[in-house]
Amino acid sequence: MFSKSRSVRHWQRYREIARIFLRHGFGFAIDQLQPGWYPFRRILRIPEQEKLPTSPNDLAMHFRLALEELGPTFIKFGQILSTRPDLLPPAYIAELSKLQDTVPPTPWDLIRKVMIQELGREPEQVFLTIDPQPMAAASLAQVHAATLPAGQEVVVKVQRPGIPAVINTDLEILSSLAARAQTTRWGKIYDFISMANDFAFTLKNELDYRREGRNADRFRDNFAGEPHLYIPRVYWEYSSQRVLVLERIHGIKIDDLHALTEAGYDRHRIALHSARVIIKEVLEDGFFHADPHPGNYNVLPGEVIGAMDFGMVGYLRDRDRIDLIRLYLVSVALDADGIVDQLIRMGAASADVDRTGLARDISRLLNKYYALPLKDIRAREVVEEIMPLAFHHHLRLPSDLWLLGKTLAMMEGVGLQLDPEFDVFAVAQPFVQRLIWHMVMPNSTWGRTLLLGGANWGELFNRLPRAGNRIMDRIERNEPFEIHIDDTDRIMDKLDQLFTRLSLSLLVGALIIGVAFLVPSVSQNSLGQSMIIGGLITITILCISLLRSRTR
Repeated sequence: MFSKSRSVRHWQRYREIARIFLRHGFGFAIDQLQPGWYPFRRILRIPEQEKLPTSPNDLAMHFRLALEELGPTFIKFGQILSTRPDLLPPAYIAELSKLQDTVPPTPWDLIRKVMIQELGREPEQVFLTIDPQPMAAASLAQVHAATLPAGQEVVVKVQRPGIPAVINTDLEILSSLAARAQTTRWGKIYDFISMANDFAFTLKNELDYRREGRNADRFRDNFAGEPHLYIPRVYWEYSSQRVLVLERIHGIKIDDLHALTEAGYDRHRIALHSARVIIKEVLEDGFFHADPHPGNYNVLPGEVIGAMDFGMVGYLRDRDRIDLIRLYLVSVALDADGIVDQLIRMGAASADVDRTGLARDISRLLNKYYALPLKDIRAREVVEEIMPLAFHHHLRLPSDLWLLGKTLAMMEGVGLQLDPEFDVFAVAQPFVQRLIWHMVMPNSTWGRTLLLGGANWGELFNRLPRAGNRIMDRIERNEPFEIHIDDTDRIMDKLDQLFTRLSLSLLVGALIIGVAFLVPSVSQNSLGQSMIIGGLITITILCISLLRSRTR
């Protein structure tokens, strides 16, 4: 269970972790991690395991309670696990979603010391006023209300003292446990070491509040033309790695329905505004607020939504968004086999997955929603039904996509509270259509893709001889099989002809597009007309060469 260097350095913490998990009935997991566990129990003076929980649901609850006892690192770990239904059964996901990150506040004297270390001055010299009583307290930080010298109201997020040392210790222990778990039967299914590394990267980023400030600035830039979203200003001159100062916004909590009605706000429009914000973040920006619970949104005058807390965000590459649209299209077509193919293409399912079983389970899920209007489908229900399927078939979607599913479910929940007739699919439809149009129509990415594709082919032919030699050496050493390729000269000639024609075709296409772009900008400009004529002559010559190559 323990690596030698780390077990000595963190002996007390190992002992505490083992005691807590054993007390909550997880002795079987410790036995899996360390078959020779019992001698360690005597060394660590850990008592016998108490009575086991009586059901899987009870065990899931005790897992959550154990993480809460273990403190901030494990609470954050549990919150991240709650977004990964591919790793844990649904009962555990449901329990981990209940994790509460609220703790008693740290005394003001200790918070002052952190602010002095970070800002170089006492808080009373930096702020006109600052309230020693926190507005909120979590495991990593607490928030205080303050006023800047010029009179602006702000909130000051201050990291708790000693947190980095605690986090680093726990991350080393988790890394050690992940390495041990990789040698068990579970390690044949999951890459625990990569998971531990990803979690460490995420949590260390969260300890740097400058990153959260940059997230807020990025959201503000992305929504510069959106009148119904307000992102508070970051006061960088007062912020640092462990202190973040943000503009304070006053409004009504988005789930305070009575107050919204009393203020005369249209709850239907608020629901649409909040949904459009999330959908735009996902399908257009690829950068989304991943913690859209009601406490992070206020409604301001004019039915403007004020967003807060930018520590947890998700990222989607262009490829991820296109994959999601393709998955959406085959799902709407009720094509279970097409869904399996797309999951394999995305890397969510391995090539040796039980295709028949997965397609059968997907068909059952699709048939449940067959002919049902989109407005009657609830994203939360779909996500909850996908969870056991993902766990059973070991689907491995990227963590940001699972985080996206949870985000959409939370956003839909807020929308339904505001308006029982809320339809998230109707809000998303225009964004989906624009993304599909972007996928099929010529755009600026085509030229970049063409150039990168040519570079990749060049790199392939440059590396192919060396890679071939390495492959042959491995085959000779291991002798798993023999490969005989006859008539290689003829094959290489055919390949040469094929790629010559392909290159000429791509070049002709690129020139045609280039000339087409030049035509609108040329009127009486003789140089521009000469360039167009030269381009047309070049295209003609290349077309003749291509036809001659095809004839030969």
